[in-house]
Amino acid sequence: MKKTLWTRRSVLALFGCAATGLAGMRVSVVNGNRTVIPEKYYAEGEWLSMDGAFLGSKDVATDGYSFCIDGAELLTPREYLKRAHDNYSKYGKIKKSYDSHPHYTFVEDDVKNTSLIKELIADCDQVLAGAAMVGGISYFHKNAYDLLAENERIMASTFEAAIWAYQHKKLQKINVLSSSMVYESATKWPSKEGDERLMPPPNSTYGFQKLACEYYCQGAFEQYGLPYTIIRPFNCVGIGEKKALCDGEIYSGNVKLAMSHVVPDIIKKVLLGQNPLHILGEGNQIRHYTYAGDLARGIRLCIERQEAINQDFNLSAATSTTVLELAEMIWSRINPKQPFACVSDKPFKYDVRKRVPDVSKAADLLGFEAKTSLDAMLDELIPWIKTQIELGGI
Repeated sequence: MKKTLWTRRSVLALFGCAATGLAGMRVSVVNGNRTVIPEKYYAEGEWLSMDGAFLGSKDVATDGYSFCIDGAELLTPREYLKRAHDNYSKYGKIKKSYDSHPHYTFVEDDVKNTSLIKELIADCDQVLAGAAMVGGISYFHKNAYDLLAENERIMASTFEAAIWAYQHKKLQKINVLSSSMVYESATKWPSKEGDERLMPPPNSTYGFQKLACEYYCQGAFEQYGLPYTIIRPFNCVGIGEKKALCDGEIYSGNVKLAMSHVVPDIIKKVLLGQNPLHILGEGNQIRHYTYAGDLARGIRLCIERQEAINQDFNLSAATSTTVLELAEMIWSRINPKQPFACVSDKPFKYDVRKRVPDVSKAADLLGFEAKTSLDAMLDELIPWIKTQIELGGI
């Protein structure tokens, strides 16, 4: 058994199809000796401003790991990560401002290529496993079998490589991005860590497979001793989500949508002048919208802290918001002089009515709190989506 969690801080982030549960997110890691990646390598506005612990557009460095968010997949400079890995299956090839950075290496391939993953993680201390087919609620229904089968293949390949690296190399832990969808069948709230084992399994194949990912952690630890941390993000909100190659377009009223996450969908419909606004169901679904920058900070803590070893964490804002309340907030920002009006569309089969987490464990063990308000998230996201509509990006 390895005695220390860290020998040299290096992490491999596997994000083949998408950042699972973290739509619109990219994380970059900067080393602990306060080396800073020059600002010239980042496009203006590309990096979100986060709490002082994280990199923003002004290149703030901190000890240990620092994270920064903007795009759609997890990426890291070579000094820590060694490789970033993707097969471009979600958005296609996207040119990034730091592609030529001397400390960054990108590998285009399939995460199911276990031999390659072994090679990439051979010199890493930890793995952050987030590669998956992922999308919003319409995507869950359209790709029910592929979500289950393909994500199982991805996770099996990742764990096989991680177990090998733990046994034969220097890997010390695997960090698995699960999902709040493991609580899909909850009948009491707030949902706390451990409740997912006490309730019926999720009804959707996506939620079921995410729960299976957590059992991979259990099995790999019980049989091979591989330490783990399970990370469950709730309803990530942030810039960067665009039309995915794998998303089909559907009509919501008179607006054609390719995204199926509720916040960008509603923003797009209001910006395009939909009146009355179409929402799924009565709008009484309860969610905890959580800023991508806060989630990045939580992921960082899960990677760094000894207290996170062999634990699972809900990473979420503490505030409950109904879809109708969300719609009214967005409407008032875009159409302040028009009275709010909405109509209900038939909800999807697996539209979870209530998703409310207990956030005390992450607060007690990691000191994590998602502080960014929904107002602040919308103030950042609405202008970005407006620009993307003008550019034809969504």
